[in-house]
Amino acid sequence: MTDLEHILKLVQSGALDPAEAGKQITAAMHSRAGAEQELNLGFAQLDLQRETRTGCPEVIFGEGKTVEQLLAIFQKLSEHSDRVLATRIDTDKAAALTGAVNGAVYHTAARAVTWYRSGSQPPVLHEGYVAVVCAGTSDLPVAEEAAVTAEYMGVRAERIYDVGVAGIHRLFRRLELIRGANSIVVVAGMEGALASVVGGLVSKPIVAVPTSIGYGANFGGLAPLLSMLNSCSPGVAVVNIDNGFGGGYYASMIRSNTHERG
Repeated sequence: MTDLEHILKLVQSGALDPAEAGKQITAAMHSRAGAEQELNLGFAQLDLQRETRTGCPEVIFGEGKTVEQLLAIFQKLSEHSDRVLATRIDTDKAAALTGAVNGAVYHTAARAVTWYRSGSQPPVLHEGYVAVVCAGTSDLPVAEEAAVTAEYMGVRAERIYDVGVAGIHRLFRRLELIRGANSIVVVAGMEGALASVVGGLVSKPIVAVPTSIGYGANFGGLAPLLSMLNSCSPGVAVVNIDNGFGGGYYASMIRSNTHERG
């Protein structure tokens, strides 16, 4: 006999007040919904309904997790979703994941592992693209994390790399591609000027990602972070230092929530 049947029989027999029965039924429904939304692994509680609420499944942050924890989380998420992303994964952890999960792919530069039920290539769920604009080759790990995240969210990523302000002519050669994007991620270290420059040349929203790349007065990314926050170019939002995931995620949300004009 189910809990609901038991409550109804108590009401039928007169042993339970209908108002109290209603409260018990509501509580039981909430309890069951909560159990379906979360999967408790002891060391982690997986949010299985995050895609329903936010449009994107839960993403695994790999730093600080053991190989065993990563494997358990990754495998369980793959059972409940059509895609899985794990960020900040070193080569040893990546070898364990790709060896244990059929179809998992390690993106070396991005330090990320992806898995798609449909195959090794991410499905494109939204028209248009996100432009990932990177100042220098040393910033590539952060830029690639942004690009892989955008692709994970179903948005095509166009990579425009090594176009920093020290050789600004290289940026001008790629302006048509950058301007054609629906949203733009700008990744830069040193003094972080690239975000302001791009902001003065395009009509699309920009997500600026400061990196920790630079000499002493870069202060581990604090200098470009402050430059980007103080940008005089409108339309520039800023995420945390080295947060390529956050930049790619935000730019993709802009694309997925924006209807085509006209």
